[in-house]
Amino acid sequence: MKASVGTRDCSGISFIPTSNSNKDSTLFLPRTSILRLHQSPTRNSDKTLIFTAKRALPPRTLVSASSSDGTAVEREPPAKQLRRVLDLPGIHQGPACFDALSAKLVESAGFDFCFTTGFGISASRLGLPDTGLTSYGEMVDQGRHITQAVSIPVIGDGDNGYGNAMNVKRTVKGYISAGFAGIILEDQNCHFKVSPKACGHTQGRKVVSRDEAIMKVKAAVDARKESGSDIVIVARTDSRQAVSLEESIWRSRALADAGADVLFIDALASKEEMKAFCEVYPLIPKMANMLEGGGKTPILNPIELEDLGYKLVAYPLSLMGVSIRAMQDALTAIKGGRIPPPGSMPSFEEIKEILGFNTYYEEEKRYASRIPLQRGYLPTSSSFGIQQGDEEDTDQRGQSPQEPVVEVITPDVYSSYGADGSRVPFSGIWSRTLRVKITGRDGFERLDVRIPAGFLEGLTNIVPALVGVNIKALLDDAALEVGGKQLLDFNDTGGDRIQVFLE
Repeated sequence: MKASVGTRDCSGISFIPTSNSNKDSTLFLPRTSILRLHQSPTRNSDKTLIFTAKRALPPRTLVSASSSDGTAVEREPPAKQLRRVLDLPGIHQGPACFDALSAKLVESAGFDFCFTTGFGISASRLGLPDTGLTSYGEMVDQGRHITQAVSIPVIGDGDNGYGNAMNVKRTVKGYISAGFAGIILEDQNCHFKVSPKACGHTQGRKVVSRDEAIMKVKAAVDARKESGSDIVIVARTDSRQAVSLEESIWRSRALADAGADVLFIDALASKEEMKAFCEVYPLIPKMANMLEGGGKTPILNPIELEDLGYKLVAYPLSLMGVSIRAMQDALTAIKGGRIPPPGSMPSFEEIKEILGFNTYYEEEKRYASRIPLQRGYLPTSSSFGIQQGDEEDTDQRGQSPQEPVVEVITPDVYSSYGADGSRVPFSGIWSRTLRVKITGRDGFERLDVRIPAGFLEGLTNIVPALVGVNIKALLDDAALEVGGKQLLDFNDTGGDRIQVFLE
């Protein structure tokens, strides 16, 4: 693949025009598709520089997914993933999530990492303002749900460490245990009898002394070493608004000397102040906070931020803000007797895809119990009995580790479908599945479930409307057919559409 000199889009996303050797058309790659040069440039006939390049691995890609003997390799530690992001050229955008679902959406949108914010978690978990009301335990618990839901690294909001330097050590270790790749620690005053912790860009912020701020970062570094982790420490100072720009610049230098990996001054008031901050230890990554909706810091696009010298940029309110507005609009519609229009929300199938239903079903099939025809398992006409064989067979029970969708105590086992006339349970119809789908008269899907074709009593347990329907006769007619077949399609007395398929 070849790439010419990149251009930049003022919308905040830069593009690298690339020439495909097999086609005359131009392919545009977003900045997230990093190109690594590995040869000297040459000149094209039109005098433009041509670079032979290869695409770098995305930050969360494993170099090897399995070892030489075929065993799985563990996922790369989140802190290492984040450090690889920091090593890549350009600026990196990280929307702020507030729960597992919002984190999954960030990942599915193609971002390489994300943040959590005390503002968002306090709002989503407690419905309260970010004024120090959310506890350390609640933040760790929410963070664990978030990090387990995604494979991208997550930077956690550690507030002021929830106390003194010793509290900071506990906080850092807790965030490491929760799976965070990085932690943001600020220098706000944590003595609640004097002043509660305040949210960034809001009034009432006070900061601890210089010495205490430095010792907190040193405590965080020690906690990292003691844990054998490489968690990224983002040192934030709120002293710009609490004291002065000069104080925030001084503190940034001191916090870097104490061992911080990334520096962050909150609520800088101008582009000039942002530039002055980025000139502090230029090789240490700087983080910007673009508070949507109006804060003290000017809103700049990613290219402008990169030109100033920033490496990371957070968007703390975008997901929370649009979620609030969307829910308000939906509730207004419902209150007026309407449902939200189709264009305002994803379809049920899209929602299931986002939440991983299809992936779950595929994985479920891998672990589904199969009752083999072997010593110790004897089929009967009404149920499966498990006969204890040799001692080596006693641990086999033929049961799924997960509760079945339908609990059948004494199922009516329909087992006379062997191609050779046998009554072997998994021959013929027994190897097939009945799918029951119920669609409400409002058009919404109420049920979509699959059960073994022989468990007929279980079928009527979940769909009482099928009582009296001769399912056995329908199965007789369909037994020799290959592929799927619709057995029933009717509306019950309540107007719901009931469909039964043989798969």
